[in-house]
Amino acid sequence: MADDGRRGEEEERGPGAAHQVFVVMECLLEKLKVLNYEEDVLSKHNMKNLSRHYFVSSPYLASNPGEQFFMFTIIAAWLINAAGRPFSEPQEYDEPNATVSNILAELRAFGVKVDFAPSKLKSGCGEHVCFVLDRLAEEALKRRGFSFRRPTYPTESTEEESMMEDDAELTLSKVEEEMIEEPDDDEENVMDLEALKLRTSHTETDPSTKPDEIMESTVDAAEWNLEVERVLPQLKVTIRTDNKDWRVHVDQMHQHRDGIKSSLKEAKSYLDKLQEDIGKTLEKVSSRERYINNQLELLIQEYRGAQAKLSEAKERYQQASGGVTERTRALAEISEDLDKVKQEMEEKGSSMSDGAPVVKIKQSLTKLKQEIVQMDVRIGVVEHTLLQAKLKEKSNMTRDMHATNIPETAAGAFS
Repeated sequence: MADDGRRGEEEERGPGAAHQVFVVMECLLEKLKVLNYEEDVLSKHNMKNLSRHYFVSSPYLASNPGEQFFMFTIIAAWLINAAGRPFSEPQEYDEPNATVSNILAELRAFGVKVDFAPSKLKSGCGEHVCFVLDRLAEEALKRRGFSFRRPTYPTESTEEESMMEDDAELTLSKVEEEMIEEPDDDEENVMDLEALKLRTSHTETDPSTKPDEIMESTVDAAEWNLEVERVLPQLKVTIRTDNKDWRVHVDQMHQHRDGIKSSLKEAKSYLDKLQEDIGKTLEKVSSRERYINNQLELLIQEYRGAQAKLSEAKERYQQASGGVTERTRALAEISEDLDKVKQEMEEKGSSMSDGAPVVKIKQSLTKLKQEIVQMDVRIGVVEHTLLQAKLKEKSNMTRDMHATNIPETAAGAFS
């Protein structure tokens, strides 16, 4: 169900929504470079430079999630401080939930609406991480008074001017090549048109080179014809073609255009015929479709009625299954209570039918009687010993008394 919901959100947002995070990450990296994050963050914490898609969530760009989350918190704290709000730099062993909540609270303080859960940022990568860092970077740039402007492109010359410049460059390059290059052995028989033009122009401008009278030929016509036939192969003029010349490209364009027109005429007839065949086929398909719909109208209505009954049955089944689930849970609780009562009854029954306690009581009574007899014997012995001691003490006292009375009587007699 969660996958279906996620697909539905992507379809509503458009087919390019999955790649928008790459664009946001590239813009974020440019903003961080403008804010000089290399020296303020990376050099301070001895970290490597961020790649173009560092915070993008992708299976081909997977890295250490803990490192990504720590980098995200460090950059977020630095951007918040750069935007003018004090924020303590998080440590590596701080509570992630508290750190993320503090960052989102600062983002809301800038007036940014946050409509996602804080747990989206605990992975350290993804669309929401790039969104948070991008908005914080914008606030930092506003604080520094920096704003991106549209690029200014250089003015381009018109097509005619560029063609004239190219023609002039080509003419100069040809003249330089003719001045630098030396004639080869194979090109001795090639007539140089430029030299002829220069010669004729020089003749026209310099009248001293012109003859005074009309020149008359004294050569025999037959010999002249023979000489012409002999030198005729050498009188062929070959013009060197330059691939860089725009006239060659224009001729090629005309040739291609003529070829395209001729091919288009042939293809148009085939396409018209194909269109006619497709139209006839579509008409046949539509007529067959109407016929099938008319024939299957009753079955379609029955199918719709069956679907409605099926949906009602499913609803009743869901309601009944809910009641069955509750009753099953109540039955499980009652069964558990019954098991406890049975266990207590078994314990009490076993204790009532068991004769071991009675035996133990009898043994205890017997042992107690024996101990009582022993105590009686010991008490008698003690009483006897005490009586003997008393009698002995009494005899001693009478003896002492008699011993003291005898001297007194003797003394009275002597006196």
